[in-house]
Amino acid sequence: MPIGSHDGFAAADTGAGEIERIRREYAARSRQIPAGFYDWQRTENQFLHAGAARACAKLLGEAGAFPLDRAEILDVGCGHGGWLLEFLQWGATVARLHGADLLPERIEYARERLAGAELHCGDARELPWPDASFDLVSQFTMFSSILDPAVRLQVAGEMRRVARRGGNILWYDLRRSNPMRPVRGLGREEIQRLFPGCTIRFLNATLAPPLARRVAPHSWAAGFALQSLSFATTHLAAVITVS
Repeated sequence: MPIGSHDGFAAADTGAGEIERIRREYAARSRQIPAGFYDWQRTENQFLHAGAARACAKLLGEAGAFPLDRAEILDVGCGHGGWLLEFLQWGATVARLHGADLLPERIEYARERLAGAELHCGDARELPWPDASFDLVSQFTMFSSILDPAVRLQVAGEMRRVARRGGNILWYDLRRSNPMRPVRGLGREEIQRLFPGCTIRFLNATLAPPLARRVAPHSWAAGFALQSLSFATTHLAAVITVS
């Protein structure tokens, strides 16, 4: 999650209330999630991550983004650095990895895991990198936590600004809202409005997590079969090629 004002980020006044709301929501969520709920040893979490990675890697391959060994990569809302570590598995080099996140404790932990990567804590509406710095810019379930349309537009503009012409923005996020949480899904039309003039490849992704938690511990094959049904998926993966 991005947004804040640390490590050289200049916080803008517009949307400050939304930024503080997001900060409070993530603090509350960390208290409410049961211990071990997202632990890696749980089969359903392995299944959900594998499905997300499979969709994103497929789209990046179709966009000609591989290999990643020479790519400058930025993950906006990098959290604890999990997807930056995934990019290392896909061939990226740590010295070319960059990340930004709202919460200082997340960045501190990510720095412990990713020595050599450039990681900043601050506001994604004003990223500290120059124009056209990155071959690949990514975001994973960040935009759905931003409820203010103006803030979403600002963050999208910054992601596009720091991406190189012909580079890609990797998107993975909810396409359906969750009535139990203050999140808002984004469909294809809204993503296109956020990134006008770009070429976008879409892929429905991720079996609805409540269903995955019931099915995946018994059969990954059944889980992926269900995931092939559009109505059973909750997320969109996309590769946005910047023109």
